[in-house]
Amino acid sequence: MSAPSASDLTPAGLATRAAIADAAERLFRTLGYQKTTVADIARELRMSPANVYRFFASKAAINQEICARILADLDAAAWEVARGPGTPPARLRALFHRLRRQTEERLFKERRMHDMVAAALQENWPIVEQHIREIDAAFRHIVSEGQARGVFARLEGEDVVRFLHGSCAVFTHPALVEKCLAMGENLEVIAERTATFCLRALRPDIPEI
Repeated sequence: MSAPSASDLTPAGLATRAAIADAAERLFRTLGYQKTTVADIARELRMSPANVYRFFASKAAINQEICARILADLDAAAWEVARGPGTPPARLRALFHRLRRQTEERLFKERRMHDMVAAALQENWPIVEQHIREIDAAFRHIVSEGQARGVFARLEGEDVVRFLHGSCAVFTHPALVEKCLAMGENLEVIAERTATFCLRALRPDIPEI
């Protein structure tokens, strides 16, 4: 029997589900998501593993829930920049740096959570697709405003979004970030140069090829 969805739970059930997720996140941050078992989570809350399974169908479902929290924080940070003050070019540059900074901070300050996000991306967990759509949307918001103001070329919007987001991979994808750092690269410099290159490509006075 599968666990009920969050929309099917009573307020008390939602509170219990949230408590389980909170306990799992605490353990993930100390033990790592791979080493944390359902029994560990149940013990933390002084309940039985069977009760945990009443709210989450599997350990993988718990992993998804915690990863969703981490990625939601990144999504919120991206939207804070996209909807914030400043010109579209300034916000685009700021978004590159915010995405880079969030990745670096997680790597150095929350290594175990960094490893979970790396696994989610590598294994294509379902939650990753939603995260990609959110970051795409943040880029699209800035690009659309820039095109409307005439500061960005009126190129095909979805192509622009795809290229902008893809160009961030070197300083946002966990595996690439670790490789760059191991080679002594400065991610802040890479993000700045990438942003400058992309902004030049978006100039409205450059004729299409």
